[in-house]
Amino acid sequence: MLAEYLSGNIVGLDMFPEFVRELDKKALRRGLSERLKGVVGKMEELPFEKNSLDLIWSEGAIDNIGFEKGLSHWRAFLKEDGMIAVTCPSWLTSVHPEEAEKFWTDAGSKLDLIEDNIKIMQDCGYQFVVAFALTEDCWTKNYFEPREQAINELIEKYNNCNTVKEYAELNRCEAELYRKYKQHYGYVFYIGRNTDNSNLRGGLL
Repeated sequence: MLAEYLSGNIVGLDMFPEFVRELDKKALRRGLSERLKGVVGKMEELPFEKNSLDLIWSEGAIDNIGFEKGLSHWRAFLKEDGMIAVTCPSWLTSVHPEEAEKFWTDAGSKLDLIEDNIKIMQDCGYQFVVAFALTEDCWTKNYFEPREQAINELIEKYNNCNTVKEYAELNRCEAELYRKYKQHYGYVFYIGRNTDNSNLRGGLL
């Protein structure tokens, strides 16, 4: 999608070779293979030259290594005035339901308030540009509903597999949890610029 909307060359990075191969196939089918390439690598050990990237775009991944750790490591690979755009699960209110907090903690994610993540971004040397929460449809229509369909197909295919049943139960629990507490947490987009001018401030949407 980025390659269809942006000019320039784009590198898609993933630690699993089969996902990279799938990306390359899709790029070829869409006539984008000249500008879009897949690379196998880890986000905590980016295989790029320092100060070489205009934009780092990462959705739903940075919390796997930690918001601050990710921003700190990735900044070295951005050009001056290069941009970073990431999504990270965040608290939207000061109320943190115990059930939701336990779920995210058990999943290995530490949720912070938006203003706390903005401060982390600034402390890492970025000029904060903007932050906004993804809409409910991004979770339901674009994530939970397609995933439920995939889960049903897995259950039908592996009907007697307890591992698949446990996986299905966990994923359905996550969907139900969001329905109960969606006013308190969500995925938030954070956009920043690589600059030492930390006195400049952006805004919340």
